[in-house]
Amino acid sequence: MKINSIGLSTEQSKTLAGDLNTLLANFQTYYQNLRGIHWNIKGRSFFDLHAKFEELYTDANLKVDMVAERILTLGGTPLHTFDDYTAASKVPVGRNVSKDEAAIRLIVDSLRELLLIERHILDASDEAGDEGTNAMMSDFITEQEKTVWMMKAWLAEQV
Repeated sequence: MKINSIGLSTEQSKTLAGDLNTLLANFQTYYQNLRGIHWNIKGRSFFDLHAKFEELYTDANLKVDMVAERILTLGGTPLHTFDDYTAASKVPVGRNVSKDEAAIRLIVDSLRELLLIERHILDASDEAGDEGTNAMMSDFITEQEKTVWMMKAWLAEQV
């Protein structure tokens, strides 16, 4: 087995970088969704949701950078074109979402997709002994599960 300069299997690192690129593409779609609902939200919940969506897109932007840098650390090249993101993304695209409930549902649906990808990466990084990627996914999952819970509470629904 060939080992890279950070002590991981080069083959497993390549696979993880590919999985992280899938996550990156999905995070970029999620980020754009958040920007769109931040800009377009209307109604009585405007002030609260406008601020919350800004908080979420700021966090998503940080995570995009973290994922891209982890891909580079593993020896990969981060995707960086909209065509690449569109081709690899499973997160639903929100177009002209301005109603509060639709916006919250878009966030929940988007996070469900991100969590599925992150759980897959968590398992793969554990198998590869890649603590850096594993810790990142664990942190992302913990934060996003809480966000889903809060969004579902806003919708008055069970997780």
